[in-house]
Amino acid sequence: MKNNQSSGLFEYLLTHYRGVFAVVFLLPLSVVYDLYFFLRNKITLLLRSAPALHEERVRKIQQHLKQWRNEGAREKLCTARSGWSTMSELVPKYKKIYRNIPVNLRDVLEIDEQRRVVRVEPMVTMGQLTATLIPRGWTVPVVPELDDLTVGGLIMGFGVETSSHKYGLFQYSCEAFELLTPDGTLLRCSRTQNSELFYLIPWSHGTLGFLVAAELKIIPAKKYVRMHYKQAHSQEELVRIFEAESRNVADNDFVEALVFSQDKAVILCGQLTDEVPAGEKKRINPIGRWYKPWFYKHVEKMLHHADSMGEYIPLRHYYHRHTRSFFWEMEQIIPFGNHPVFRFLLGWAVPPKIPLLKYTQTETTARLRDRYHIVQDMLIPIFYLADALQYFQSHFDLYPLWLCPMAIYDNEKHIGFLHPFKKPDAQIDELYVDIGAYGAPRKAGFDASVELPRLEQFVLQHSGYQALYARTMLTRDQFRQMFDHSAYDKMREQLPLCEQAFDEVYEKVSVRGRTSPEVYRKMKKNKKTNSAVV
Repeated sequence: MKNNQSSGLFEYLLTHYRGVFAVVFLLPLSVVYDLYFFLRNKITLLLRSAPALHEERVRKIQQHLKQWRNEGAREKLCTARSGWSTMSELVPKYKKIYRNIPVNLRDVLEIDEQRRVVRVEPMVTMGQLTATLIPRGWTVPVVPELDDLTVGGLIMGFGVETSSHKYGLFQYSCEAFELLTPDGTLLRCSRTQNSELFYLIPWSHGTLGFLVAAELKIIPAKKYVRMHYKQAHSQEELVRIFEAESRNVADNDFVEALVFSQDKAVILCGQLTDEVPAGEKKRINPIGRWYKPWFYKHVEKMLHHADSMGEYIPLRHYYHRHTRSFFWEMEQIIPFGNHPVFRFLLGWAVPPKIPLLKYTQTETTARLRDRYHIVQDMLIPIFYLADALQYFQSHFDLYPLWLCPMAIYDNEKHIGFLHPFKKPDAQIDELYVDIGAYGAPRKAGFDASVELPRLEQFVLQHSGYQALYARTMLTRDQFRQMFDHSAYDKMREQLPLCEQAFDEVYEKVSVRGRTSPEVYRKMKKNKKTNSAVV
C-alpha cells in the first residue's frame, strides 16, 4: 500500500510540478551528460585517434553481424541506441524485440579542406560538428538548429534548415555514405559508386544497412549572419513576402518565418558576412548566450518595432538559436524559463536533455500529450502554402508556426523516396515549405487522434510529405502513396539478407512500430506481470 501511495505521489509531483522537477533534477543531469561528451571529444581530438578507433569499431560491428548469421539470422536487427535517446517524442517498441547491434560511432574523423569534405560518424551531433568546423573557418551547407540532432538521424530520417531553400535537405549535402549490409559487407556509396543505394539511403531509417560514416560537403564559414526582420499583417502578405524571399537565393543565405497568429508573422532573412560596419558594432547580438531572451520571443518583439537596419548574429549562435527553447516547447516544460532572473541564474543549463524528459514523463502527462499536443513537420509544395495555413487555422488554431523553405531535388536516376512537385500545368517546382507545428492547439474539442489522420490526408492530397520522426498514422497503402518505394523495394531484394534483417520503413515509423512512453511502460509492466505468473 505504501509503495502504491509513494508512486502515486511521485507521479502527481512529476505531472503538476514538472517545471520544478526539471530544474532541480533534469538540468543538473543534462549538464553532467554534456560535460562527459565534451571532455570525451576533446580527449579523442587531442589523441588524434578517431580514424584508427573507427576501423576497430566497424570490425566489432561486423563481428556482431557474423555472430547473428552463424546463429541462423532468425531475428530482425536494429541499432542498440536506446529508444529513449531518439529525438522523436515516441519510444520505438521494436528495440525490445529485435537484436540490438552496438553502433557507438560519434567522432569527427577527418576534415579534408582540399576536397572540401568532412568525414564523420553517424552519431556526431550538430552542436559537435559546428564547434569543430567553425573555428577552422568551415561549415556545412545545411545545419539543422537543435544541438543534439545527429548526422545519422538527419540522413536516415529528415533534416531541414533555413538554408534549405538554397541547398535542399540535409541529404543533398552528402557526398558519400559508408554502409554495412547485414552480411557484414562494407559498401562505399556515392554518385558514382553504388549510386542507386546512395540515393535510397536517405529516409530509409536503417532498413537497408547500418550507416557507419558519411562525407559531407563543407563551405567557407563567415563570422556573422546579418538578419533582417519583415512584418506581415495578413496571410496574403505573409505568403507573398515569404515566397519572394525564399526564391531569392542570390541575396538570402537563410530564410524562415515565425507565424504568431492568423494575421501576424515575421519573415527572417539572413546573409552571411565577415564585416560589421564601424557604426553598427552595437548591433551585434550574441543571441545564444544563456542570459539572452529565447529567440522566438526576441522575434515576436519585431511585430511591434521591426528594425530595417537589422542586426548581426554570430554564426554559431544563429545556427543553434532555437536550441535553448526547443523552438517554443520549453515554455510547456519550464513555464518560467524565459524570465530574466531564471535566465541569468540557470539559463546556462537549459535545455534539459530530451531523453530525460521522455523517461520521466508520467502516464498522465503522456496521455494528455497524446491527445492534446502535437509535434509535427509537414513538407508542402509552396504552391499550396496559403491552403496549408488556412487548414491549420481551421483545424488546429496553433501558434506559433515555423515556416522553413526547402528544395527537393531530383537526381539523374530519378529514384528516391521524394520527388519534386509537378504543378497542375506539368511544370516542375522544387520549392517546398516545411510547416513545423509544435504545441497544444487551441481549437475547441481538439483531439490529436482525430485531427492527425486528417492532416496526413491533407498533406497526401497536396503532394506533400510528412517528416517521419513524428506520429505517422497513415495506412501502409497511404504511406506507399506518399513515398516512392519502387527502387527501394528492388534494392531490398538485391542486398544480401536485407529483407531477413530489416523491416520496411513503415514498420519502424508508423504507430505500430513506435509507441508513447505511457504505452511502453504498460507493455513492460504487463510483461513483468505475465513472467511472474508463469
